[in-house]
Amino acid sequence: MPIASINPATGETLKTFDALTPEEIERKLALAEQAFRAHRRTPMRERAERMARAAEVLEADKDRFARLMTTEMGKPLAAAVAEIEKCAWVCRYYAEHAEEMLRPRPVDVGDARAEIHFLPLGAVLAIMPWNFPFWQVFRFAAPGLMAGNVGLLKHASNVPQCALAIEEVFRRAGFDEGVFTTLLVGSEAVGSLLDDPRVAAATLTGSTPAGSSVAERAGRNLKKTVLELGGSDAFVVMPSADLDAAAKTAAKARCINNGQSCIAAKRFIVHDAVADEFERLFVHAMEALKVGDPMHSATDIGPLATQSIRDEVAGQVRAAVAAGARVLTGGHPLDGTGFFYPPTILTDIPRDAPAYYEEVFGPVALLFRVPDLDAAISTANDSPFGLGSSVWTRDDGERARFIAEIEAGMTYVNAMVASDPRLPFGGVKQSGYGRELAELGIHEFVNIKSVWMQDTAPGDLAAAE
Repeated sequence: MPIASINPATGETLKTFDALTPEEIERKLALAEQAFRAHRRTPMRERAERMARAAEVLEADKDRFARLMTTEMGKPLAAAVAEIEKCAWVCRYYAEHAEEMLRPRPVDVGDARAEIHFLPLGAVLAIMPWNFPFWQVFRFAAPGLMAGNVGLLKHASNVPQCALAIEEVFRRAGFDEGVFTTLLVGSEAVGSLLDDPRVAAATLTGSTPAGSSVAERAGRNLKKTVLELGGSDAFVVMPSADLDAAAKTAAKARCINNGQSCIAAKRFIVHDAVADEFERLFVHAMEALKVGDPMHSATDIGPLATQSIRDEVAGQVRAAVAAGARVLTGGHPLDGTGFFYPPTILTDIPRDAPAYYEEVFGPVALLFRVPDLDAAISTANDSPFGLGSSVWTRDDGERARFIAEIEAGMTYVNAMVASDPRLPFGGVKQSGYGRELAELGIHEFVNIKSVWMQDTAPGDLAAAE
């Protein structure tokens, strides 16, 4: 795939970039290694000051950065501005809390002193997707740099200007050259980067096949990885739910980021007792969403990021209908320029339809009816994925069952799934492993070192032998 900015609202190629040569990659790796030796010794106070300045840079230039996102991958401009503001939040969160999270922890071992230390690993390679081109990077970079690591960004090839802008943010914030480096390379370069001994670990957000490939290559080199992969999140509605709130949230949860989010609700599992009313409300909420130019403030849903993504979504819908699924609204690509697809709801999806198990990365909802709580949990878990889940009930017993039994890294009750710097983020099954954000996130890429300190006399040593 060429490294290029293509406006998905028009199909126009705006700018192209040459991939780095092997010699250029070598220079950047050498610089990152040199930068790590200095950065790991930087006092935590200085790291925090620079990370706080990164938040200020983001906020001061948020309109420019937001327009870059909207131009390169099509998200509505208001959502792009909100994404930049969220990046500033995660920078401030780790600027304020990283020192406490990384402080050595004493352990009571009797007469001696023991501590647990959290030390940086080195250069972490981040292989990042296009759908949240700033947020996905900052939720890795903010904790990673605060921990004393340095970052190497291999971003998606359709958001190169965003990738370069993120490097600019850290440079303007005062981080030394090489502490955060954007590598404009194609996917074919990832293997050799993972093989390089100067790369200590890797994190990937993307598809399950991409995650498997990176995990396999990193495993050969015995390097730590964190993988945040696909999702087909369940959104369960029970009879005690506030149906109006559930339906409005369902439309937002399915169509956020033009439907291109791993944690977007995708499978809507509704109890028979309220299924007719929820379906009516849900169809109304989806049809009320405005599809159009993502630069316009009234637009709810912009184009899908690329023509191939739009075509894949359309193909998944056609295959589901051919297998017996019924379209409640939408169901066909929109005419005209750009890669637009309307909000769509499918129901009566047979288990042998590909969409039943695949992730549909666009504004297409799958609606299922179930007779009881057990069937709701079984249907929610009937997926290879396990990222997020949203359950709508006011029954304490149902709530406890959902929390304990749904196979997902996150369960939100009477709310849509969202990432938050204060909470660990990640999944199970084919949605990956490891956690980002919160304290667990910053601890993913550190050497958790046990330290034992004891004043030992020679006689004591002899006795120990």
